[in-house]
Amino acid sequence: MFYRPGIDDHGLPHNPLKAMIVPRPIGWISTVDAEGRANLAPYSFFNGLSDAPPMVMFSTTGPKPGGAGKDSVANVRATGEFCANLVGWELKDAMNVSAAHLEAGEDEFEAAGLEKAPCEVISVPRVKAAAGALECRLWQVIDLPGDNYLTIGEVVGIHIDEAMLNEGIFDATRWQPVSRLGYRDYAVVRELFSMNRPGQR
Repeated sequence: MFYRPGIDDHGLPHNPLKAMIVPRPIGWISTVDAEGRANLAPYSFFNGLSDAPPMVMFSTTGPKPGGAGKDSVANVRATGEFCANLVGWELKDAMNVSAAHLEAGEDEFEAAGLEKAPCEVISVPRVKAAAGALECRLWQVIDLPGDNYLTIGEVVGIHIDEAMLNEGIFDATRWQPVSRLGYRDYAVVRELFSMNRPGQR
């Protein structure tokens, strides 16, 4: 089949696009608003952009009064900071709770029963139980077509739970990252395989 998004009716019960771009890592983004109130929300349009300098992005959909974007984006615009927490298997349910639509200023950490830990470089709390967290300073928010916003940050601090290290390697099978698939589906990493690139030893 073939269809043109926004032009043709694909005829399927649900939009297949999100099921085709998988698996997507989940950026569990913590921020504070201009009054210092914490916010925590998961975004599946999240990824790394570069490693020198280290930069990550998350993308959100949804209007906000004044065109600021959802709470996370509005908070990042106000403070210039955010933290991307890693979602492992043991935190999947708490992550799901934090996806609820709470009123602005309500604390998703508290709603999900999560303990906060301070960041070192930025003034945003992180999820203490997360296997890792990336402290970020805002580089740019890009207004995309529609009610979509792309937030890019430079990673200025990295937290790692040392229990996730295996002979110096940050071992995905220890923290078992959860990823977003299409529809209501998720996946968890429990098995790895390695391949050398052509010419690589």
